Amino acid sequence: MPISGTYEWLVGTRYLRSGHRRGFLSFITGISIAGLALGVAVLLVVMSVMNGFEKELRARILNVSPHATLSGLTEKLPEWRTAQQRALAMPGVIAAVPYIESQGMLAAGQRLAGTDLHSIDPVREKGTSGLESVMIAGRLADLAAGSWRIVLGDVLAAKLGVKVGDAVVAIVPEGTVTPTGIEPRRRRFTVAGVLRSGMYDVDSTLALVHVADAARLLRFGDAMSGVRLQLADPLAAPHVVYELAVRLGGGFNVSDWTRRHANFFRSIQMTKSMLFVILSMIVAIAAFNIVATLVMVVKEKEGDIAILRTLGAGPGNILRMFGVQGACIGLAGVAAGIGAGTLLSINLEALVHGLEHLTGFHFLDAKVYFMSDLPAEVQLHDILKVALVALLLCLLATVYPAWRAARVLPAEALRHD
Repeated sequence: MPISGTYEWLVGTRYLRSGHRRGFLSFITGISIAGLALGVAVLLVVMSVMNGFEKELRARILNVSPHATLSGLTEKLPEWRTAQQRALAMPGVIAAVPYIESQGMLAAGQRLAGTDLHSIDPVREKGTSGLESVMIAGRLADLAAGSWRIVLGDVLAAKLGVKVGDAVVAIVPEGTVTPTGIEPRRRRFTVAGVLRSGMYDVDSTLALVHVADAARLLRFGDAMSGVRLQLADPLAAPHVVYELAVRLGGGFNVSDWTRRHANFFRSIQMTKSMLFVILSMIVAIAAFNIVATLVMVVKEKEGDIAILRTLGAGPGNILRMFGVQGACIGLAGVAAGIGAGTLLSINLEALVHGLEHLTGFHFLDAKVYFMSDLPAEVQLHDILKVALVALLLCLLATVYPAWRAARVLPAEALRHD
């Protein structure tokens, strides 16, 4: 009489349970499930941390960086108004703001620090960038034309030892001819605010002044360095700024946030791929436990297998019985791992902060990791990818034990019974 699929399922799941206390998972099966769940959870948490890191890094970059810039081939762009009007006429462009930028030095007493001097117009910036949201002292609106005020990154302010209301001297590379020779141009500014983007390299160099003050300091006259674009979809920045340059007839330098910070995101993707491959080995090791578990079950149940064979079960039926057993272990381990990994990822930032509070040790140094928090974001495609890889490894792990069970000869197995 042929053995039905339901019977194969019942026998396969029955072998998961202990022979002494029916209804409880055997110890060795529980260890296999726990090992697989641990591997899946670790893999999912690491993938979620990389996702969160990338998302947080992107958000912080877009808070302090323009989506795209169009500048002249030299340091000045005289016809910036034409570029601004053409940009505003393009679909998807929220704002097109002229800007001036230069590198220089800031001095406060005996302290010096290099800086990236950027100009903004607070009126035009309102609602088009995230700069106001990262201010921790003062207001962006205090940068009025002719006020000679400046907003510094918090790390830069700490280097100079200044706070709101203190004075700093800006030194730019453009020289002024004097009877004693050429001297760098300098100007005294009052600190009007401090911002914190959460990115060390930005907070340690960024200085903001009003665009009119920057034009006077650098003697740009009516020219600008270029036009900054704010887009409805930041991911469309490369296409939009390139199309704008083509419409203007070429002869411009174009850039966007994906190019300026390409190394960051490229390194994140590379690290994510490498970690996925490396940590998949943990899941593979857990799958080896399934092999050991099923081999032990086959050895223990040789008599039962022989009896089933004498009752009409073929090698294919036996193969499917142990395949069911391995699949159940795999499904239970993957489901438990995904549940634990998702729960841990959602609460990871709070857990890290709790550990930092208990130990007094700060795990993430912003000087090294560009941020001081450990965000995590669980994505559906990562869950599916982790689950698929884990289940495939589990199914592969059942091949040898099931094949061995199918080769049990009834006469030899029952010889000593």
